[in-house]
Amino acid sequence: MLARVRSLSVLGVDAFEVQVEVDLAPGLPVFNTVGLPNGAVRESKERVRSALVNSGFDMPLGRITVNLAPADIRKEGAGFDLPMALGILAASGAFPAEALRGLAVVGELALDGAIRPVKGVLPMAVAATALERVTALVVPGDNGPEAAVVQGVPVLAAGRLDQVVSHLRGVEPLATVKSDADWLADGDDRDQADMREVRGQEHVKRALTIAAAGGHNVLMVGPPGSGKTMLARRLATILPPLSFGEAVEVTQVASVAGTLAAGQALVNRRPFRAPHHTVSDAGLIGGGSVPRPGEVSLAHHGVLFLDELPEFKKSVLEVMRQPLEDGWVTITRASATVDYPARFMLVAAMNPCPCGYHGDPRRQCTCSPRQVRQYLGRVSGPLMDRIDIQIEVPAVPFKDLSDETAGPPSAEYRELVLASRQRQAQRFSHNGIYCNAQMNTKQTQRYCRLGHDCLGLLERAMDRFKLSARAYNRIRKIARTIADLDGADEIGLAHISEAIGYRSLDRGAP
Repeated sequence: MLARVRSLSVLGVDAFEVQVEVDLAPGLPVFNTVGLPNGAVRESKERVRSALVNSGFDMPLGRITVNLAPADIRKEGAGFDLPMALGILAASGAFPAEALRGLAVVGELALDGAIRPVKGVLPMAVAATALERVTALVVPGDNGPEAAVVQGVPVLAAGRLDQVVSHLRGVEPLATVKSDADWLADGDDRDQADMREVRGQEHVKRALTIAAAGGHNVLMVGPPGSGKTMLARRLATILPPLSFGEAVEVTQVASVAGTLAAGQALVNRRPFRAPHHTVSDAGLIGGGSVPRPGEVSLAHHGVLFLDELPEFKKSVLEVMRQPLEDGWVTITRASATVDYPARFMLVAAMNPCPCGYHGDPRRQCTCSPRQVRQYLGRVSGPLMDRIDIQIEVPAVPFKDLSDETAGPPSAEYRELVLASRQRQAQRFSHNGIYCNAQMNTKQTQRYCRLGHDCLGLLERAMDRFKLSARAYNRIRKIARTIADLDGADEIGLAHISEAIGYRSLDRGAP
C-alpha cells in the first residue's frame, strides 16, 4: 500500500516542498530510503522503528521503501522522521490516509516517540503559505512559536508521535499555536553597557551616531587603550529596534544556523557578532561541504565587529568585499548553490602601526616607515573604499578620564537614531530597503541630490583626496544621513562637509 505525506526542507534560507512517499510491499523485512538522502536521513529508519514500537504501534513486516521527491535535490537533517513514521502508519492502515491530505509535517523523532525540534522551521512556514491545498503545518512543540509568526497557515504543535496519530484519527485534535503579538516586548531591555561610560571621544560618538542612523560601515583607528572596542560594543545600545520584517529575516538565518533558542518566536535584538581574528574564510563568509551561514550572515541587520582588523588573514578580509557591496553571499558547492543574506554594519578597529603608537604625541613609535606601510597594507584599498566612515580615535587625555561628569546616555543617542530611521522608513516604504546605506546607485541619485555649492565642494575633495566613484556615492549617503539627523529635507553644505571629513583615512589622503 502507498501513502504520501507532504513535508519541507531548507536550502539556504529558503524552503521547498518534499513529498515523502511510503510504499509497503511483501518481501523480506527491509527499510530503504531513496531520493538523495544524507547520513542523517538514512539513519531515520532506526529512529522511526524504535519510535513506532515505543509509542505502542506495530512496525509492519515486509519491504518498506521511502522516496523523497524531488529525487534530484539532496535532502538533509532529521526533519523527515515524523512524516516517514506517519506514512508507514497510514500505509499499514493505522489511520485513514486521507487524514494526511492538506497537512505539511516536519519533526525529528526520539526513540521513545517524543518529537524534537528541527532547524529552519520559520523558512518552512513561509514556504508552506505558498503551497496549494496546505491547510495546516504540523511542527514540534518547541518550534510552534517560531512557525506561528508566519500568518496564512494554521500551525499545529505536537510533543509526541501518538498525539499526532490521535489527531489524525479524530480522537484528540492538536492545539493551534497562536502568534505572540508582544514579540518585541523583551527587545527593549538593554545590556548594562552604556554610552555614558565612555569618557571623552565626542567626535567618535558623533560618528557612531551617524553610522547607527544610516547603517553605515565604520573603521576606528587609534592607539591601544583609546576606547575603540568599548565604543564598538556600545554602538549596539544605540541601534534602533528591529522592525517586524527585519526580525523575520534575522530569525530565518538564526533558525537555519540552529542558534535560535528553543521556544523562541523571533529574534528581538539586532545581532552583534565579534569573531576572533583567527576565523577562517568559511567561518566568516559561510560554506563547508554542506553550506552553512557564516558570521556575515549571522550579523544580518546587525553589527559585525572586527577588532584588530589587520590581524585577520588578507584572504578572509577580501571575501567580504562582495557581501559588503551586494548584501548577499552566494556559496556554490557540487551539491547545491545557496544564497544567504548578509546586510550588516561592519564596525572595525585597528592600531595605526604594529606597536600602536604611530602619531601618538605621548609615546614614541618604534616602527620603521616600512613596517607602518606593510601593516596598513594588510587592509586593501578596495576594502577600505567600502567603509563609509573612517575615524581617528586618539588617546583619551587624563582630564577626560578623571572627569566624573557622565556624558549623555545611550537612550539619548538612540532617540536621535530612531527619529532619523523613521524619516528613512517613510522614504523607502516602497523600495524594500531599511536605511540610507542600503541605497543603490539609482536611489542615491534620487534621494541624495546636491546643490551647486555642495557639488563644488565635493569635486574639490575628490581631486585632493583622490577618491573613487564608490567613495563619491558613499559620501552622498552619509550626507543624507546627517541631514536626516538634523531633520533637513535637503542636503546642505554643512552636511556634505562633515561627510567628507569621515573619508580622511582613504589611501589618497595626504
